[in-house]
Amino acid sequence: MRIVFMGTPAFAVPSLQALLDAGYEVAGVITQPDRPSGRGNRVVFSPVKELALAHGLRVLQPQRIRRDGVEDLRSLKPDLCVTAAFGQILSQEVLDIPPMGTVNVHASLLPRHRGSAPIAWAILEGDPEVGVTTMLTDAGIDTGHMLLKRSMPRDPGMTCGEMTEVLSRQGAELLVETLKAMEAGTVRPEPQNEAEMTYDPMLRKEMGFLDFQESGEETARRILGLNPWPGCSVPLEGGRLKFLRARAGEGTGRPGEILRSEPGKPLLIACLRGAVEILTLQSPGGRAMQAGDWLRGHRLDEGSIIGEEHA
Repeated sequence: MRIVFMGTPAFAVPSLQALLDAGYEVAGVITQPDRPSGRGNRVVFSPVKELALAHGLRVLQPQRIRRDGVEDLRSLKPDLCVTAAFGQILSQEVLDIPPMGTVNVHASLLPRHRGSAPIAWAILEGDPEVGVTTMLTDAGIDTGHMLLKRSMPRDPGMTCGEMTEVLSRQGAELLVETLKAMEAGTVRPEPQNEAEMTYDPMLRKEMGFLDFQESGEETARRILGLNPWPGCSVPLEGGRLKFLRARAGEGTGRPGEILRSEPGKPLLIACLRGAVEILTLQSPGGRAMQAGDWLRGHRLDEGSIIGEEHA
């Protein structure tokens, strides 16, 4: 089976590696164009490109595959395409090229959490389970027939970054299992139930500007679900104090009110309903620290208000 792999971020790397480890012929890799990054605008390769080059694979980087990548893909003569967090929508012309179709590794239990940030939204919405689905890509957005699924309980203390790493490995294993089942003819594509469908919007930077106008549980999930990007923070001394890890706490007060600011203990902040305990945070230009350690060298007055509405 001759495969062309399409993917870009770290989530996709285990899937490409799994194809290589399983002995599949990877005819080429298509990934997003190189982007400038950091303060120096240094051009960096995508994680998928780095892995592909390390294995001597041909790499293509069309600005829009549906516009300037069709002929290159056709020249690779794939039997099957595999996508994992590629970041571009495939046109029907692209989908028609591989005779066996295109298999996508999607980081949710479809039809729930279609869209570009399914792991973050699973945390934000408090899903009891998370998982991955392999599916046959069609011209819609995550609307194709499902092939296989793998689920696991959601760890309520896990950040989006941590969960992404776990699910990327699960997705890689499921991908190989799916391809072997396709070769054996033992998998039957299953239509998605549109009545159970949810579609989530892209994450926006302003979603991380906290005003504590949610419950303590919802605020804790927001901090975890938006870590690492866009991250949750509050204004502090001309910069922003980042909150990296949190859990629901006990207490009442005005939203954003500091209820406990005691060295050695988590920072406790009142929410619209209940409170949130900040476990790990980061000062502007500083390093990540346990909140209790941070409070040994910084002062936040109990009874004071922090948050966007009080900036």
